[in-house]
Amino acid sequence: MTQVENNSKGILYILIGMALFSIQDALIKFVYEEVALYELYFGRTATALILLTGYLKFSKQKIVLKTHYPYLTVLRVICFFFGFSFFYISLTFMSLAEANALFFSSPFFISILATIFLKEKVGIRRWFAILIGFVGVFIILNPDFNNFNYMKLAPVICALCYSISMTITKVTSDKDNVYTQMIHLYFGATIISILFFIFTGKGQFNNFSDPTFQFIFREWGTNLSFTVPFIIAMGTVATFSFYFIFNAYSIASPSIVSIYEYSLIIWSIFAGFVLFDNIPTLRTFIGVVIIVCAGLYIYMREKIKDQAIVTDTPSR
Repeated sequence: MTQVENNSKGILYILIGMALFSIQDALIKFVYEEVALYELYFGRTATALILLTGYLKFSKQKIVLKTHYPYLTVLRVICFFFGFSFFYISLTFMSLAEANALFFSSPFFISILATIFLKEKVGIRRWFAILIGFVGVFIILNPDFNNFNYMKLAPVICALCYSISMTITKVTSDKDNVYTQMIHLYFGATIISILFFIFTGKGQFNNFSDPTFQFIFREWGTNLSFTVPFIIAMGTVATFSFYFIFNAYSIASPSIVSIYEYSLIIWSIFAGFVLFDNIPTLRTFIGVVIIVCAGLYIYMREKIKDQAIVTDTPSR
């Protein structure tokens, strides 16, 4: 197969993967009032872990649990876990489009972290693009500093945590393969979720009337007949999402397929409109356009400079 054919197939895979992620996010938004955050997280990652292990067994690939970077792996798992905890929390009060647009500030954070920890060189043009990108974030957040809801920063905190996790991945990928690292993420998330169940699973801290905080501290298992199918669906959808995304990056040029990750915002706008009747405001559209343009410019500058700071990293 030619590189052009590989790129076309990779683009198709990344579009499918992003569409599936928008479905996962929509499922979370649909069910959050009936389930606890870490109950959902546990079910989602446990399902994904079972499916991934089954896939590796079926394809006769060796399951390697050992990591050559134990401390960095633990830090990566923790950052990834709590990063997406913030993202799932944001879905309780934000539209799918807003949350995902703010999450796409991650390329800006990754570029900054790469200069600090990976000693990559980022020129003045990319620094300017990063600055412009954060202007887009500012526009979407529309902060009123006299009465600003800091919970709106949740997707941005997710982007920062994710960026730390992906920066670590760039270090650990030279010896730990992609499936080993995915198993670490799923297994670590399952263990941390169980710890949350031990300390908060009976709803002993759920003294809130706010739906977001109820989502975080709600008692586990209060409506299993309703929530379990959704949780299993989330884990299944997430697993197939990762399958398509990582295959896209493995067969096609990362600098090409990474651009199409922004289709997640389009899928999110569509899902939000169809399922929740959410129509992004003009301010949100302007912020999204600025973030996307800044991110695309960073991708293009990396290609010109023959660097791979952001472009070889899947968005999730």
